[in-house]
Amino acid sequence: MARKRSEIQPISPSAPIYPIGVAARMLNVHPRTLRIYETEGLIQPTHIGSRRMFSADDIQWITCLRTLIHEEGISIPGLKKLLEFAPCWEIKGCPADIHENCGGLVDRATPRVPHKAGDAVAIKAAKEAEKEKVHTGTQKKKHSSSG
Repeated sequence: MARKRSEIQPISPSAPIYPIGVAARMLNVHPRTLRIYETEGLIQPTHIGSRRMFSADDIQWITCLRTLIHEEGISIPGLKKLLEFAPCWEIKGCPADIHENCGGLVDRATPRVPHKAGDAVAIKAAKEAEKEKVHTGTQKKKHSSSG
């Protein structure tokens, strides 16, 4: 009896496939550095049993973190505080075409659009309204500068 061939599916960039040792080698850091970032709340790797597993998106986010820490000179506590007030692409200064397609995108900022405090649904709606406001503002700038 012949076996059916299953179609090979590409691995999603958000799939946690790298153990901490491999992720550390990819990033050229000590595994302890990744544990520190996790303890500080900057990263949230997937835990499978007692193992930390990282996705390609996690690797991209950690690369951005390291750039902000080492090239921009922002301390870990400073970075944590900045992420409360602005999304990562604003802190790093990523252009719209890059941050709109970024897999490592992290937005932990409290939305600046008024919302009910502590209400997760209201916070999500406020973030969506803010993204729309930013998007329409970007479109207006593009139209006004091209005329």
